[in-house]
Amino acid sequence: MTTRPSIGPLTPHLFRPDATRPVRAKLQHLLAATRVVPHAHPWGQIAISSTGVVRVTMPHGTTIVPPSRALWIPPGVEHAVTVVEDADLLTLYLDPGRRSQGLAASAGDAAKWQQCRVLEASRLLLALALELDARPDGGRIVLDREALQREKRIAALLVDELKRAPQVPLGIALPAEKRLRHLCEAMLDEPSRRATLDAWAADAGASARTIARLFRSELGTTFVRWREQVLLARAVPLAARRMPMAAIAAELGYASPSAFAAMVRRSVGSSPLRFFRAGA
Repeated sequence: MTTRPSIGPLTPHLFRPDATRPVRAKLQHLLAATRVVPHAHPWGQIAISSTGVVRVTMPHGTTIVPPSRALWIPPGVEHAVTVVEDADLLTLYLDPGRRSQGLAASAGDAAKWQQCRVLEASRLLLALALELDARPDGGRIVLDREALQREKRIAALLVDELKRAPQVPLGIALPAEKRLRHLCEAMLDEPSRRATLDAWAADAGASARTIARLFRSELGTTFVRWREQVLLARAVPLAARRMPMAAIAAELGYASPSAFAAMVRRSVGSSPLRFFRAGA
């Protein structure tokens, strides 16, 4: 895949949400290998890839976002975007005033919306998002009263659909320690390049024992479990393209479809067929 130069934030100031337009939509076509540098917004954000696949990285984690998933990013959280496959990235910006009143059904819910969350993106959620006016501010476009009222009704239903969206265990934790961070980012880029801890540790110039200790101390998990989360995230966009499970298993380096299915059940508690079809 051709490496493309990093670019800055995609004109978020032209899509600022407010009380009049509490949910704003922005649609950008991005080529594979495009990287959007780390940035943050004072408002909440939903990232949906209506076509293609992107990876969004936050300070302590990353996630793959295929068309069947949506990523919630709270206000003020720094994030960067890497385009895995040519993508139409649909971004929704939510008025900060909706951070608790709109998304949280109760005070107890408010805390979970203060963290990044991967959600199932239903067909209704995607359809509502695509109905919002995605034209930027600053031109001659002025919505009349009827158009604004329609947009508010769509926004209200969209927020309700977000509240109902199940959370998906696809977030991948990232470490702060430099050696392990470098190794983890290499695994994210090409998880099947090495199969064992010894091989990955050699790439990092450290012993397998040291890397294993860092996984436990930095991420609270093992190399095997962390790599399984990476492979699971890689499998999601393949499944979204309707690739057969046997082909996905082979693509990810599993000796058999049953071994791949066992990993999925262990990671998410359901069969591959049920998990990958959710939200499609």
